[in-house]
Amino acid sequence: MGQIKNIIESMVPMRLTFRIVQPKVINKIGERYMADYQKESGSALQKATLVLDTLLQSKRPENLADISSKLDLPRQTVHRVFRQLKDLNLVRRDLAREHYYVGARMIHLSLKALRSAARLAPIRSTLRKLVSDIGETCNVGIMERDEIVYIDRVGCDWPLRLQLSAGSRIPIHASAIGKLLLAHLPCRTRRRILDSISMLKFMQNTMTEIDDLELEFKQIRRKGYAVNNEENLKGLVDLAVPIYDRDGRAVAGLAVHAPVARMTLQDAAEKLPNMRAVAGKLQHEVFEPQSTGDSSYQPTNVGMSIVD
Repeated sequence: MGQIKNIIESMVPMRLTFRIVQPKVINKIGERYMADYQKESGSALQKATLVLDTLLQSKRPENLADISSKLDLPRQTVHRVFRQLKDLNLVRRDLAREHYYVGARMIHLSLKALRSAARLAPIRSTLRKLVSDIGETCNVGIMERDEIVYIDRVGCDWPLRLQLSAGSRIPIHASAIGKLLLAHLPCRTRRRILDSISMLKFMQNTMTEIDDLELEFKQIRRKGYAVNNEENLKGLVDLAVPIYDRDGRAVAGLAVHAPVARMTLQDAAEKLPNMRAVAGKLQHEVFEPQSTGDSSYQPTNVGMSIVD
């Protein structure tokens, strides 16, 4: 009987204690839960895009804590994204300082994107109009590591002209676009690039001393344009003006060049109003990112302006 009594008592429902929770408390708990859920519920692609976007617009290398704080994402999430991006060579890691940089594949993808934009967007038609107006060859170039790469180029009708095409590479220290973009980089980044390249003396006017180039960079920033006075090829001069992104960074250069027998540097300077107007047009139509329709997403330009 005693055993039966125990069994019956164990079958009696347990006494439950209920605590009334105020609606405000419920709301706070719900809001906190939804915020945490939204942070983790985004797609892997969305998180990777946000991490890359933050890395690209930063003016210095970033670590996990930096990115996690800026995006308000858990560190383990950011670490997972970085690991995947590193496996794809889209970012690279400085083991000594635990900082992350843009990887080689990201740079190549950016270049391909810009070249594709040059074909699809109105760069070609805009350059053709400029060439028609000023009568000399014009091109748009960007920085890729320690070189300048032409992403588009339109030649003039003169029989005497330099035959180069989109994709051509020129030395960064002996070209107008190269010196222009170097002048707009942070000092430490610029010095790191100059220290790492072999500054060959192509012509008598080629500058190979960093101190001389730094003086030139000051003049470029003051005047707002750069020139190449027969520093790469004998008898060839060119002038370049910057193309900015929406954050005010010089991400590309627009240049005009011609034989010095046909266009002196003074002649080139007279074309500055046209050049600057076209640079502004290209900035608006090509190099300023357009809205994606998502107000929470704010892309940045991926131009090859290397950052500290």
